[in-house]
Amino acid sequence: MNQVEDGYRSGFCAFVGRPNAGKSTLTNALVGSKIVITSDKPQTTRRAVRGVLSRPDGQLVIVDTPGLHRPRTLLGQRLNDVVHDALAEVDVVGFCVPANEKIGPGDRFIATELQALKAPAIAVVTKTDTVGRQRVAEQLLAVSRLGEFLDIVPVSARAGDQVELLADLLISRLPVGPQLYPDTMTTDESEQSRVAELIREAALADVRDELPHSIAVTVEEMNPRSGAAAEGRLPLIDIFATLHLERSSQKPIILGSGGARLKRIGTEARHGIEQLLGRRVNLNLHVAVMGEWQRDPKKLDRLGF
Repeated sequence: MNQVEDGYRSGFCAFVGRPNAGKSTLTNALVGSKIVITSDKPQTTRRAVRGVLSRPDGQLVIVDTPGLHRPRTLLGQRLNDVVHDALAEVDVVGFCVPANEKIGPGDRFIATELQALKAPAIAVVTKTDTVGRQRVAEQLLAVSRLGEFLDIVPVSARAGDQVELLADLLISRLPVGPQLYPDTMTTDESEQSRVAELIREAALADVRDELPHSIAVTVEEMNPRSGAAAEGRLPLIDIFATLHLERSSQKPIILGSGGARLKRIGTEARHGIEQLLGRRVNLNLHVAVMGEWQRDPKKLDRLGF
């Protein structure tokens, strides 16, 4: 893309933090549309997802990363590798710490790692809408003791509080440079990847705590129906997707009684997919067991991790 004007800034920012620090919700709020799925389950984000914020004064490419954690599986190790790779290639880092949780060893570990980076870091105290002002003030002070940061900003992505201020600060730290993506682009994720994530999001919302880590989703086919759409109705697309589990004992959980849970997951996912694609969706979900896939390098490769 051509440079827009003198002083125009463009570059990359990585959001990092421990699991459930509010990184994905903040990414969506900054971009202005849902490009990353959200959940209260750990390891919801499993890849570095890029969101694009385009403004007259600059373009900020936000890299939402998985939560840094102590890995217990090969998948966990690979997710941490994703974070470290992202940090090595960005211009500024947003270190996210939730206001409603005490500073822990994970936060201190990440803060220590950030001090060794070339890219400067801005600390972001997230989820300020969930606590009172006194608690926010205490968390700001606690974060300030973790290390040296360019700024420390309290933000509520859900309420929209201070989101624009954070965008201003991040863009001000980018190098002067040309526009990197078209104005209309909000992410470089493929439609197929986004569809798979919407299905996984619906599944995460409806299962017990022990199951979310074991769920992976692949989209096998996306086939638009031939012929014109019915009068006054959007065209139809057939989507075939598979929910992969690790153990046979998990299959009845995801299916539910008489297949009720799987049907509920499909209904919820279809609404989001139709909004994404702008057309009607016939969603066909299949459940398969891929034994201990989180620990098998070949299976992880096959699933795209």
